[in-house]
Amino acid sequence: MEELIKKAGILIEALPYIQKFSGKTVVIKYGGNAMINDELKNSVMEDITLLKFIGLNPIVVHGGGPDISAELDQHGVKSEFINGLRKTDAETMRIAQMVLMGKTNKEIVSLLNTKGGRAVGICGIDGSFIECKKKYTELGGEKKDLGYVGDIVYIKHCLLDLLASDQYIPVVAPIGTDDEGNSYNINADTVASAVAAAVHAEKLILLTDVEGVKDDGGNIIYEAHKNEILEMIDNKVISGGMIPKVLGCIDAIDSGVTGVHIIDGRIPHCLLLEIFTKSGIGTLIKGDNY
Repeated sequence: MEELIKKAGILIEALPYIQKFSGKTVVIKYGGNAMINDELKNSVMEDITLLKFIGLNPIVVHGGGPDISAELDQHGVKSEFINGLRKTDAETMRIAQMVLMGKTNKEIVSLLNTKGGRAVGICGIDGSFIECKKKYTELGGEKKDLGYVGDIVYIKHCLLDLLASDQYIPVVAPIGTDDEGNSYNINADTVASAVAAAVHAEKLILLTDVEGVKDDGGNIIYEAHKNEILEMIDNKVISGGMIPKVLGCIDAIDSGVTGVHIIDGRIPHCLLLEIFTKSGIGTLIKGDNY
C-alpha cells in the first residue's frame, strides 16, 4: 500500500505541470546515447508518447551522425570535418539523406508507433518547409566551402503546426532545400532551435550525453538566466563543445522560446523527470519572459 501511495504522490506532483503545459508545443532534439542504447530508445519513445496523450504537442528533431559515418565507411567514402562540421560532397549528401530519412527517421517513427503514438516522419524537403542556403565557415582566416551543408533561411511551420496540433507526432530529419531543389545537411541542434522558434514552442529540450551545464566546481546548474550563461562563457566556466550548444539555446530564447533544457539522455525517462518534477534533472536556461 505504501508503494501505491508513493506512486499516487508522484502523479499529484506532476499535476500542476500537466495543467501548465497542456496544449503547449515542446520541441525535443533527440540524439546522443539515447539513440544507440535500446533500453534508452524505448524509454524516450514512451516519454514522448505519454507527453502527447496528456495534452502536450511534442515535435522530435533527430540527428544521425554515427549512422551516417558508418554508412560512409561501408561505401569507402572518407569524412572530412572543418570546425566540427562534416564537409559534404554530392555522394556524401546522397548517403546522408538515405540514412537520415530511409533509416534513422523511419526507425524512430516505427518505434513511436509501437508505443501507441501516431508519428509522421518528414524532412525539410517536404513542402520545402526548411529553406536554406549553402553554409560557409572560416578556418585560419580563410573562407571554406563545406559543400552541401546548409544554413537555415526560413522555417515554413504550417506543416508542423497542422501535424502537432492534431493527433500526430512530427519526427523531423535535419535536411533542408534551396529554391533550386538542392538538398543540404544541417546540424540537428540548429534545426531544433529554429523549429522551436518558428512554432513558438514552450520548451526546447536537448537530449545529450552530459548531465547539464556545470559550474566551476563541477556541480550541475539546474536553472540559469541566459545572461548568466554568457557570463560563464566569458569566464571560461563553459568551454569546448558546450559553447555552441548553449549559444544555440540562447538563440532559441531570443527568438521567443520560453525555456531551453539541456538534459542527460542516458537517464531512463529523462523527459518526464525534467518536465514534471520540481527540481528537474538537467539545466534549464531561461529568458526574461520565463
